[in-house]
Amino acid sequence: MAVAATHDLPTLRGYWESGDLTLGKTLGLYPDEVVLRGLYQDRELAKQGLLDALHKYGCLPKRAGHKASLMSMTPTLNRGLQRYIADSNSALLGLQPEDWLDMAEPVNIPGTSYQYKNWRRKLSATLESMFADDGVNKLLKDLDRRRRAAAKKK
Repeated sequence: MAVAATHDLPTLRGYWESGDLTLGKTLGLYPDEVVLRGLYQDRELAKQGLLDALHKYGCLPKRAGHKASLMSMTPTLNRGLQRYIADSNSALLGLQPEDWLDMAEPVNIPGTSYQYKNWRRKLSATLESMFADDGVNKLLKDLDRRRRAAAKKK
């Protein structure tokens, strides 16, 4: 099963903006600043690797940025990340409505109980409005097309 995120991972926006690391610091999840600095450094390397792969496999337009440290999360980058996962030859694909809606806040933070309101965050749109959104529908059609193409390559 191919996934970009799960209920225990940050959303795409949260990951790209390191919001999970910032929130983890606020909640006291890291033992010291050295560990946190290392996590931020690892994240920047991972983001650059992802961005390079998105360009290599045509999941982003050529005009999109090539330096992750200078690139903020945009609808184009968000869609590119989801396209990249959809293009895999995995039998199953799992995506989150939070990423279709470009949300940043996680639904759950592992390692917390009282520090964070796990499982209480709601989607930023109702299901009706989400599935009536032209951008969401365009994304889902694109991902469906890509999944069908990936299945034919097997």
